Amino acid sequence: MRKIDNFYRLLFTGISIYLIVLMLRYPALSLEYAATGLNLWLTKMVPTLLPFMILSGIMIRMELTENFVTVLHPLLHRLFGTSKNGSYTIIMGFLCGFPMGARIVGELCESGRLSREESSKLLYFCNNIGPIYFLSYVIPVLGIKNPLIPLLIMYGIPLLYGFILFRIPLLLFRLPIQFHRRNTQHSHANILSVPNSGDTANDIHKTISRMSLPAAIDSSVLSGLIGIAKLGGYMVFFNLLNIVFVPFRHVSTDLLNLYQCILEITSGINHSGQSLYYPILILLPFGGFSCIAQTYSMISRTDLSVRSYIFHKVVQTALTALCYLIIYFL
Repeated sequence: MRKIDNFYRLLFTGISIYLIVLMLRYPALSLEYAATGLNLWLTKMVPTLLPFMILSGIMIRMELTENFVTVLHPLLHRLFGTSKNGSYTIIMGFLCGFPMGARIVGELCESGRLSREESSKLLYFCNNIGPIYFLSYVIPVLGIKNPLIPLLIMYGIPLLYGFILFRIPLLLFRLPIQFHRRNTQHSHANILSVPNSGDTANDIHKTISRMSLPAAIDSSVLSGLIGIAKLGGYMVFFNLLNIVFVPFRHVSTDLLNLYQCILEITSGINHSGQSLYYPILILLPFGGFSCIAQTYSMISRTDLSVRSYIFHKVVQTALTALCYLIIYFL
């Protein structure tokens, strides 16, 4: 174990030195990549995501989430067996888009309003590219004439996947990559396990008290600003990593564009355009390594497993690839 640790330390030290050398060797290009990430964050992420972060934070802190889902909860509970807060996570996760699903799961799990088991399952399928982003950015850039099929695949697979996770016996999903178990005793003060993911929030001990409106707004604004600032840092950093292959001038353009999509999906789409039509559609459920890092940031105050999240995202990406493969050959 010590040897593996030392290997990783040497590896990441070498990568860091290599990046520093590249930044000094190509300062203008480094600035361009970093500025691209910052611009995408400022123009795309802040105006579309920050209001939802603040509004959702207010609802959670004032304990309004259960009232919000009064109409749709009976249907979602019948389909998924979720608690009211679980139903709230599904609705907001799919409507607001990435990484709001992970943020809501993290906040509700940390406050004790979602069990760890339910939080984990929700995290696996509620953290997706948002419909506003998909319709207003992905479809025009890719030049999709009929968005119905991509929309059905994009959101139908996670919904079906979530249904299977909640409704098929858990034994079928106990895979080696999942490092947590259903019956593990948790020592974290803010996270309590319950035997049934369908239990209502009233059965889960709430570790924070309801806030007044002014206090909820103040806390949500501060939390939202911190969260959105962290996301901006991730976008700048992962866009900067596009400099890695600059010295290798014989690498094909399509391969470089694919690498950019895997790093940070928005800038990758921006550079690739329609040249990587199907690869981009397939990679959207995964979201890129920047999305993975941002998800970790949203759940870092809980003991939810980002490794398990990555595994389930890879499975959904593979299912998406299978769907497009079938469509391509039909």
